[in-house]
Amino acid sequence: MTMKPGRGSQGGRDLKVSLRSGRGRTPASRRWLERQLNDPYVARAKREGLRSRAAFKLAEIDDKYRLFTPGAKVADLGAAPGGWSQIAAQCIGATDGTGREIGRVVACDVLDMPPIPGVEFLQLDFLDASAPDRLKERLGGLADVVMSDMAANATGHRQTDHLKIMALAEAAAMFAREILRPGGAFLCKVLQGGTEGELLASLKRDFSTVKHVKPAASRSDSAELYVLAMGYRGPQAVARP
Repeated sequence: MTMKPGRGSQGGRDLKVSLRSGRGRTPASRRWLERQLNDPYVARAKREGLRSRAAFKLAEIDDKYRLFTPGAKVADLGAAPGGWSQIAAQCIGATDGTGREIGRVVACDVLDMPPIPGVEFLQLDFLDASAPDRLKERLGGLADVVMSDMAANATGHRQTDHLKIMALAEAAAMFAREILRPGGAFLCKVLQGGTEGELLASLKRDFSTVKHVKPAASRSDSAELYVLAMGYRGPQAVARP
């Protein structure tokens, strides 16, 4: 590993990490690792004890749109490594056992996730038939926010990856319609590719406000977007023709 200077703020220059070609490392993996090592949000997350750079995306969205309220119930789908759960738990006032009425975050992921104070974690595949009922049981009532940062393993084929993540987004939206209380909110990651407009249109029938958002912490060269739907109209909106 070598250190290469670049333009920045440290004495007029930042030190940029550049990797030598290594045995067993593909060009794609090398580029990804270099990007991680030089990402200021990754470095800041480590300094502040956050699980991932994604925490800053959610914090920015909440700052702008007031997604969370104290005492809220939140479902976090595709939660690992836990950046979103950390932010949600802080915003709603969830703790790990005070005996008083507090908010609740129930998170799930097919991968394991180390414990987070105020967050109950279920290691399961959200697409498993039992997952929605298990999440509902742990929440103990209707949710105020359903959020999904789920993403399928990338294939490198843009359209295939787009369709895979949109299938996850549709599943998350269906779950949100089942468990959200009237007035609740749904936040979900998508990839630009054409069909995300169909999801937006379907959500507009069931929520009063629906929009695409791209927080500053989301890489500018990424096709990643977030769909934010607020003001859920309730199951009667879903049931109407």
